[in-house]
Amino acid sequence: MKVVAKRPASLKDNKFHYCPGCTHGIIHRLVAECLDELSLREKAIGICPVGCAVLAYDYFNCDMLEAAHGRAPAIATGIKRLLPDKIVFTYQGDGDLASIGMGEIVHASLRGEKITVIFVNNAIYGMTGGQMAPTTLLGQVTTTSPYGRKKEWEGYPAKMAELLSQNEGSAYICRTSVHNPANVMKTKKAIKKALQIQQTGLGFTMVEILSTCPTNWGLGPIEALDWLEKNMIPYYPLGEFKVKEAF
Repeated sequence: MKVVAKRPASLKDNKFHYCPGCTHGIIHRLVAECLDELSLREKAIGICPVGCAVLAYDYFNCDMLEAAHGRAPAIATGIKRLLPDKIVFTYQGDGDLASIGMGEIVHASLRGEKITVIFVNNAIYGMTGGQMAPTTLLGQVTTTSPYGRKKEWEGYPAKMAELLSQNEGSAYICRTSVHNPANVMKTKKAIKKALQIQQTGLGFTMVEILSTCPTNWGLGPIEALDWLEKNMIPYYPLGEFKVKEAF
């Protein structure tokens, strides 16, 4: 029988621990497929976050390290500078990257560190119980904003792709989504492009990926995909925000 699809070699044959409907699994597979198709698995080193993807080292079949909360860019910087021939990527959620890790990610971008950041934005803290995150939308209800996020009290949601695209050290900044098949394929294309740019040594690369959290949003998996499209994309528009001309 002809094989038309199989598990990527860069993804271990382990059962995901993620909640039903969570799109972390889709994103894991896309990263793994890109590593395979670019023949980078033996050169890749990934950095796990603190958050829902804290166990990513159980899933990616390449060298993996664990970082303290928000410090993945610092770990990635040290590894890449010590081993410049390696492909180094971080995998971070919005609480990890845009809250406690805000200083780390901004300065990694400013320095033009030659790493790739996979930034999963589901607009909420997932692992710790659904608290408001820096990316939580105005009006969005969370366990710490039971009446909805208000700009007068908590300010506006952080637009990380727009913020980091302003830095000279950024070589590629993109925002994609995985709420339907067409956008899943666009996300894969963006991840591959980011890894290819890292290979050229042009600078810092990041793919922000809009994702769902059905459990903490209080929605079913299909409802969550619809909510992302109707609520997140209008505030977090998709597209490329920075591409260095040399690429």
